Amino acid sequence: MVKALTGADVARRILDANGLQNVPVQLSRAGALSDHYDPRGRTVNLSEPVFSGRSVAATAVAAHEVGHAIQHARSYVPMTARSAIWPLASIGSQAWFFILLLGLFFNAFGLVQLALVVFALVVLFQVVTLPVEFNASRRAMANIRELGLVSGGEAVGARRTLTAAAMTYVAAALTSIAQLLYFLMAFGRN
Repeated sequence: MVKALTGADVARRILDANGLQNVPVQLSRAGALSDHYDPRGRTVNLSEPVFSGRSVAATAVAAHEVGHAIQHARSYVPMTARSAIWPLASIGSQAWFFILLLGLFFNAFGLVQLALVVFALVVLFQVVTLPVEFNASRRAMANIRELGLVSGGEAVGARRTLTAAAMTYVAAALTSIAQLLYFLMAFGRN
């Protein structure tokens, strides 16, 4: 079933089935793995391999990104929280290490503490992201099954793709938590 539809087709079908005809599906020119839902522009953006792809993986990824559009439309609380934290976490993810280095270089414990608070905000963003990603994957699976976009065997492949993608978020969050704990132990007693 899936082979006849591109990722863009899958995204459009799921969006339409959920009353989101006003959400466009666009080709992302940022390269592979640039698939995302943009809540500001209310657009589903798919990389070329997903947008034009006819594989089970393309179907799963497209459906997952549409899951975020559905979350946005339904005011899913964890997504709302993530969106609220995003601007600070975005700046913080780029600034915290620089602030830490300045604090260490100038022996300014206040800057070190500020760096750890900023990094903790980045970690919080990653933790809040987990339920958002898992929920988008659950929505994706439900929609591709309900709309008959995958067969039984393809559903297994789609679930594996979605699970593997979700585990990258889990690994990133756990790594960041471990790193934060390390820095708190190393610099928390100064």
